[in-house]
Amino acid sequence: MIYISSACFKAKTIKESVAAIAKKRFKNIELSGGTNYYTDYENDLLSLQEQYDLNYQVHNYFPPPTKPFILNLASLNNDIYQQSIQLCKNAIKLSKKLGGKRYGVHAGFLIDFKPKEAGAKINHRKLADRNEALARFTDAWKEIGDEADGDVTLYVENNVFSSTNAKTFSGNNLFLLSDYQGYLELKEQVNFNLLLDLAHLKVSANSLKLDFVSEAKKMLPLTNYVHVSDNDGFHDQNKKLEYDSNILNCLKGFDFQDGTLVIEVYEDLELVKSSFEILQNYLRDIDK
Repeated sequence: MIYISSACFKAKTIKESVAAIAKKRFKNIELSGGTNYYTDYENDLLSLQEQYDLNYQVHNYFPPPTKPFILNLASLNNDIYQQSIQLCKNAIKLSKKLGGKRYGVHAGFLIDFKPKEAGAKINHRKLADRNEALARFTDAWKEIGDEADGDVTLYVENNVFSSTNAKTFSGNNLFLLSDYQGYLELKEQVNFNLLLDLAHLKVSANSLKLDFVSEAKKMLPLTNYVHVSDNDGFHDQNKKLEYDSNILNCLKGFDFQDGTLVIEVYEDLELVKSSFEILQNYLRDIDK
Protein backbone atom coordinates (compact mmCIF):
# COMPACT_ATOMS: atom_id res chain seq x y z
CA MET A 1 0.00 0.00 0.00
CA ILE A 2 1.28 3.47 -0.90
CA TYR A 3 0.74 6.40 1.46
CA ILE A 4 1.32 10.11 0.87
CA SER A 5 2.94 12.12 3.66
CA SER A 6 0.90 15.11 4.83
CA ALA A 7 4.17 17.08 4.65
CA CYS A 8 4.00 16.82 0.85
CA PHE A 9 1.66 19.81 0.92
CA LYS A 10 2.97 22.75 2.92
CA ALA A 11 0.27 24.44 4.99
CA LYS A 12 -0.23 26.00 8.40
CA THR A 13 -2.77 23.42 9.54
CA ILE A 14 -3.11 19.67 9.13
CA LYS A 15 -6.68 20.24 7.90
CA GLU A 16 -5.36 22.18 4.90
CA SER A 17 -2.67 19.60 4.13
CA VAL A 18 -4.94 16.57 4.31
CA ALA A 19 -7.75 18.25 2.36
CA ALA A 20 -5.38 19.23 -0.47
CA ILE A 21 -4.00 15.68 -0.72
CA ALA A 22 -7.44 14.06 -0.47
CA LYS A 23 -8.75 16.28 -3.28
CA LYS A 24 -6.08 14.71 -5.50
CA ARG A 25 -7.87 11.39 -4.80
CA PHE A 26 -5.23 9.91 -2.53
CA LYS A 27 -6.87 7.77 0.13
CA ASN A 28 -3.87 6.78 2.26
CA ILE A 29 -2.25 9.64 4.18
CA GLU A 30 0.59 9.59 6.70
CA LEU A 31 0.21 12.41 9.23
CA SER A 32 3.59 14.00 9.82
CA GLY A 33 5.23 17.22 11.07
CA GLY A 34 5.23 20.62 9.45
CA THR A 35 1.93 22.13 10.60
CA ASN A 36 0.98 24.23 13.61
CA TYR A 37 -0.96 23.14 16.67
CA TYR A 38 -4.59 24.19 17.04
CA THR A 39 -7.27 22.85 19.36
CA ASP A 40 -9.67 21.28 16.86
CA TYR A 41 -7.20 19.31 14.71
CA GLU A 42 -8.50 15.93 15.89
CA ASN A 43 -12.13 16.64 14.95
CA ASP A 44 -10.98 18.00 11.60
CA LEU A 45 -9.05 14.81 10.86
CA LEU A 46 -12.04 12.65 11.76
CA SER A 47 -14.34 14.78 9.61
CA LEU A 48 -11.99 14.58 6.61
CA GLN A 49 -11.58 10.85 7.14
CA GLU A 50 -15.33 10.38 6.88
CA GLN A 51 -15.75 12.78 3.98
CA TYR A 52 -13.02 11.26 1.78
CA ASP A 53 -12.89 7.70 3.17
CA LEU A 54 -9.26 8.10 4.25
CA ASN A 55 -6.79 5.71 5.85
CA TYR A 56 -4.41 7.38 8.29
CA GLN A 57 -1.18 6.47 10.00
CA VAL A 58 0.78 8.78 12.31
CA HIS A 59 4.48 9.51 11.93
CA ASN A 60 7.14 10.99 14.22
CA TYR A 61 6.44 14.67 15.07
CA PHE A 62 2.64 14.53 15.03
CA PRO A 63 0.39 15.70 16.55
CA PRO A 64 2.27 19.02 16.77
CA PRO A 65 2.98 20.29 20.29
CA THR A 66 1.76 23.69 21.46
CA LYS A 67 5.39 24.89 21.57
CA PRO A 68 7.77 23.54 18.87
CA PHE A 69 10.81 21.51 19.89
CA ILE A 70 12.99 18.76 18.40
CA LEU A 71 11.78 15.32 19.41
CA ASN A 72 14.69 13.29 20.83
CA LEU A 73 14.07 10.04 22.68
CA ALA A 74 17.79 9.82 23.53
CA SER A 75 18.08 13.31 25.02
CA LEU A 76 20.00 13.81 28.26
CA ASN A 77 17.99 16.99 28.83
CA ASN A 78 15.11 15.93 31.08
CA ASP A 79 12.63 18.52 29.77
CA ILE A 80 13.20 17.57 26.12
CA TYR A 81 13.25 13.88 27.01
CA GLN A 82 9.89 14.00 28.80
CA GLN A 83 8.34 16.18 26.08
CA SER A 84 9.52 13.65 23.49
CA ILE A 85 8.02 10.71 25.35
CA GLN A 86 4.74 12.57 25.82
CA LEU A 87 4.54 13.51 22.14
CA CYS A 88 4.99 9.85 21.20
CA LYS A 89 2.29 8.82 23.66
CA ASN A 90 -0.04 11.43 22.17
CA ALA A 91 0.74 10.09 18.68
CA ILE A 92 -0.13 6.56 19.78
CA LYS A 93 -3.40 7.70 21.37
CA LEU A 94 -4.30 9.57 18.18
CA SER A 95 -3.40 6.52 16.09
CA LYS A 96 -5.89 4.45 18.04
CA LYS A 97 -8.64 7.04 17.55
CA LEU A 98 -7.98 7.33 13.80
CA GLY A 99 -7.56 3.60 13.18
CA GLY A 100 -3.83 3.82 12.43
CA LYS A 101 -1.97 0.56 12.97
CA ARG A 102 1.66 1.75 12.96
CA TYR A 103 3.65 4.64 14.36
CA GLY A 104 7.24 5.38 13.38
CA VAL A 105 9.57 7.71 15.25
CA HIS A 106 13.15 8.79 14.52
CA ALA A 107 16.01 7.17 16.38
CA GLY A 108 17.61 9.47 18.94
CA PHE A 109 20.40 12.05 18.63
CA LEU A 110 23.57 12.67 20.62
CA ILE A 111 22.76 16.39 20.81
CA ASP A 112 19.68 18.56 21.22
CA PHE A 113 19.18 21.24 18.62
CA LYS A 114 16.70 23.95 17.74
CA PRO A 115 13.74 23.61 15.34
CA LYS A 116 15.34 26.13 12.94
CA GLU A 117 18.34 23.77 12.59
CA ALA A 118 16.20 20.81 11.51
CA GLY A 119 17.04 19.82 7.96
CA ALA A 120 19.79 22.43 7.86
CA LYS A 121 23.26 22.98 9.30
CA ILE A 122 23.41 22.07 12.99
CA ASN A 123 25.81 24.27 14.93
CA HIS A 124 28.71 22.45 16.56
CA ARG A 125 28.32 21.41 20.18
CA LYS A 126 29.58 18.64 22.43
CA LEU A 127 28.12 15.20 21.74
CA ALA A 128 26.48 13.22 24.53
CA ASP A 129 28.00 9.94 25.64
CA ARG A 130 26.71 7.36 23.17
CA ASN A 131 26.03 4.69 25.80
CA GLU A 132 24.06 7.14 27.94
CA ALA A 133 22.01 8.17 24.92
CA LEU A 134 21.32 4.54 24.05
CA ALA A 135 20.22 3.87 27.63
CA ARG A 136 17.84 6.84 27.54
CA PHE A 137 16.33 5.67 24.26
CA THR A 138 15.91 2.16 25.67
CA ASP A 139 13.96 3.44 28.68
CA ALA A 140 11.83 5.73 26.51
CA TRP A 141 11.05 2.90 24.11
CA LYS A 142 9.71 0.74 26.92
CA GLU A 143 7.48 3.57 28.12
CA ILE A 144 5.93 4.30 24.75
CA GLY A 145 5.66 0.55 24.10
CA ASP A 146 3.47 0.29 27.19
CA GLU A 147 1.27 3.03 25.74
CA ALA A 148 0.94 1.18 22.42
CA ASP A 149 0.07 -2.03 24.28
CA GLY A 150 0.04 -4.10 21.08
CA ASP A 151 -2.71 -2.01 19.44
CA VAL A 152 -0.24 0.09 17.45
CA THR A 153 2.96 -1.38 15.98
CA LEU A 154 5.97 0.79 16.73
CA TYR A 155 8.86 1.49 14.34
CA VAL A 156 12.18 3.31 14.60
CA GLU A 157 13.22 5.36 11.56
CA ASN A 158 16.84 5.75 10.46
CA ASN A 159 18.29 9.25 10.79
CA VAL A 160 19.94 11.30 8.05
CA PHE A 161 23.57 12.39 8.51
CA SER A 162 24.08 15.14 5.92
CA SER A 163 27.32 16.15 4.25
CA THR A 164 27.14 19.57 5.94
CA ASN A 165 26.76 18.07 9.40
CA ALA A 166 29.53 15.55 8.71
CA LYS A 167 31.86 18.47 8.01
CA THR A 168 30.71 20.46 11.04
CA PHE A 169 31.25 17.50 13.37
CA SER A 170 34.46 16.30 11.69
CA GLY A 171 32.87 13.04 10.56
CA ASN A 172 31.56 12.17 14.03
CA ASN A 173 28.03 10.86 13.64
CA LEU A 174 25.67 12.70 15.98
CA PHE A 175 22.77 10.34 15.31
CA LEU A 176 21.73 6.88 16.39
CA LEU A 177 20.73 4.47 13.61
CA SER A 178 21.78 6.05 10.34
CA ASP A 179 23.19 2.92 8.65
CA TYR A 180 23.18 -0.88 8.96
CA GLN A 181 25.80 -0.87 11.72
CA GLY A 182 23.68 1.65 13.62
CA TYR A 183 20.72 -0.67 13.23
CA LEU A 184 22.69 -3.54 14.77
CA GLU A 185 23.89 -1.29 17.60
CA LEU A 186 20.35 -0.20 18.52
CA LYS A 187 18.97 -3.72 18.07
CA GLU A 188 21.30 -4.94 20.81
CA GLN A 189 19.54 -2.57 23.21
CA VAL A 190 15.94 -2.50 21.98
CA ASN A 191 13.57 -4.87 20.22
CA PHE A 192 12.11 -2.67 17.48
CA ASN A 193 10.72 -2.69 13.95
CA LEU A 194 12.63 -0.73 11.33
CA LEU A 195 11.12 2.11 9.32
CA LEU A 196 13.62 2.48 6.49
CA ASP A 197 13.87 5.89 4.86
CA LEU A 198 15.82 5.21 1.68
CA ALA A 199 16.48 8.90 1.02
CA HIS A 200 17.97 9.27 4.52
CA LEU A 201 20.11 6.19 3.94
CA LYS A 202 21.37 7.52 0.59
CA VAL A 203 22.69 10.68 2.27
CA SER A 204 24.02 8.98 5.41
CA ALA A 205 25.86 6.31 3.43
CA ASN A 206 27.62 9.01 1.43
CA SER A 207 28.61 10.95 4.56
CA LEU A 208 29.86 7.77 6.24
CA LYS A 209 31.71 6.68 3.07
CA LEU A 210 29.56 3.57 2.65
CA ASP A 211 27.96 2.11 -0.47
CA PHE A 212 24.29 3.08 -0.49
CA VAL A 213 23.04 0.14 -2.55
CA SER A 214 24.88 -2.37 -0.34
CA GLU A 215 23.45 -0.75 2.79
CA ALA A 216 19.95 -0.80 1.31
CA LYS A 217 20.22 -4.48 0.39
CA LYS A 218 21.10 -5.30 4.00
CA MET A 219 18.31 -3.23 5.50
CA LEU A 220 15.34 -3.71 3.16
CA PRO A 221 14.79 -7.37 4.14
CA LEU A 222 14.48 -6.20 7.76
CA THR A 223 11.39 -4.04 7.20
CA ASN A 224 7.88 -3.84 5.77
CA TYR A 225 7.68 -0.04 6.01
CA VAL A 226 9.68 2.28 3.73
CA HIS A 227 9.81 6.03 3.04
CA VAL A 228 10.80 7.17 -0.44
CA SER A 229 11.91 10.42 -2.09
CA ASP A 230 15.11 11.41 -3.86
CA ASN A 231 18.09 13.73 -3.33
CA ASP A 232 21.62 14.55 -4.49
CA GLY A 233 23.24 12.18 -1.97
CA PHE A 234 24.50 15.07 0.16
CA HIS A 235 21.33 16.47 1.73
CA ASP A 236 17.80 15.24 2.34
CA GLN A 237 15.93 17.23 -0.32
CA ASN A 238 12.64 15.28 -0.67
CA LYS A 239 12.73 15.44 -4.45
CA LYS A 240 10.43 13.58 -6.82
CA LEU A 241 11.19 10.04 -7.99
CA GLU A 242 12.59 9.25 -11.42
CA TYR A 243 12.56 5.91 -13.26
CA ASP A 244 16.37 5.78 -13.26
CA SER A 245 16.73 6.60 -9.55
CA ASN A 246 18.87 4.24 -7.46
CA ILE A 247 16.27 4.80 -4.73
CA LEU A 248 13.69 3.16 -6.96
CA ASN A 249 15.98 0.34 -8.07
CA CYS A 250 16.63 -0.62 -4.44
CA LEU A 251 12.98 -1.58 -4.06
CA LYS A 252 13.51 -4.76 -6.06
CA GLY A 253 14.11 -6.38 -2.67
CA PHE A 254 10.95 -5.05 -1.05
CA ASP A 255 7.93 -7.33 -0.50
CA PHE A 256 5.25 -4.92 -1.65
CA GLN A 257 2.38 -7.30 -0.96
CA ASP A 258 2.90 -7.11 2.80
CA GLY A 259 4.55 -3.69 2.99
CA THR A 260 3.80 -0.01 3.19
CA LEU A 261 5.55 2.65 1.13
CA VAL A 262 5.26 6.35 1.95
CA ILE A 263 6.01 9.09 -0.58
CA GLU A 264 7.73 12.09 1.05
CA VAL A 265 8.14 14.40 -1.94
CA TYR A 266 8.02 18.03 -0.80
CA GLU A 267 7.26 19.57 -4.17
CA ASP A 268 4.16 20.46 -6.15
CA LEU A 269 1.34 17.94 -5.69
CA GLU A 270 1.45 17.19 -9.41
CA LEU A 271 5.04 15.97 -8.89
CA VAL A 272 3.84 13.94 -5.91
CA LYS A 273 1.25 12.39 -8.22
CA SER A 274 3.96 11.72 -10.81
CA SER A 275 6.11 10.02 -8.16
CA PHE A 276 3.13 7.94 -7.08
CA GLU A 277 2.51 6.76 -10.65
CA ILE A 278 6.21 5.98 -11.22
CA LEU A 279 6.34 4.00 -7.98
CA GLN A 280 3.11 2.18 -8.75
CA ASN A 281 4.24 1.27 -12.29
CA TYR A 282 7.68 0.19 -11.11
CA LEU A 283 6.27 -2.11 -8.46
CA ARG A 284 3.78 -3.54 -10.95
CA ASP A 285 6.64 -4.29 -13.37
CA ILE A 286 8.83 -6.08 -10.81
CA ASP A 287 5.86 -8.18 -9.70
CA LYS A 288 5.46 -9.62 -13.22
